[in-house]
Amino acid sequence: MEHYTLLNIVHAALAILLTLGLIAHVAMLWKAWRRADPAVLQQKLRRTRLMSLPLLAALGLLLPVTGWWLAHLAGFPLGQLWLLASSILFLILVPLTLLLGGRLRAWQAAGDAPVPAKLPRFALVYAGLILLILLAIMGLMGAKPV
Repeated sequence: MEHYTLLNIVHAALAILLTLGLIAHVAMLWKAWRRADPAVLQQKLRRTRLMSLPLLAALGLLLPVTGWWLAHLAGFPLGQLWLLASSILFLILVPLTLLLGGRLRAWQAAGDAPVPAKLPRFALVYAGLILLILLAIMGLMGAKPV
């Protein structure tokens, strides 16, 4: 298999895994929060923070590397508007991810005590913004010149 084709498949798989992983964790945490069982919620928060977030962050950090490598192999100049816009969106994505991690840490630190309604809402807003930015980056990657 050609290197470009293999790298393109890996890049697409990373993007899909990251997006589906984010959606799955948002749904899982939202469902556990709505069920109002503190023990289950704490277990899911701990699992999300300790295992899933670092894995999703690693997938997210690999995306620009494989994307720039693909652009280099295809011969696209790095100054093209779609590539610059997606890079800027990625730079916005990083602090949002850190903010989401902080909200999840605060939510987990509350323990069994009732949390203010703002905390899960902010976590949901951050996750929604991250998902929106990921979809925008994927749209820019799909709309690139052929």
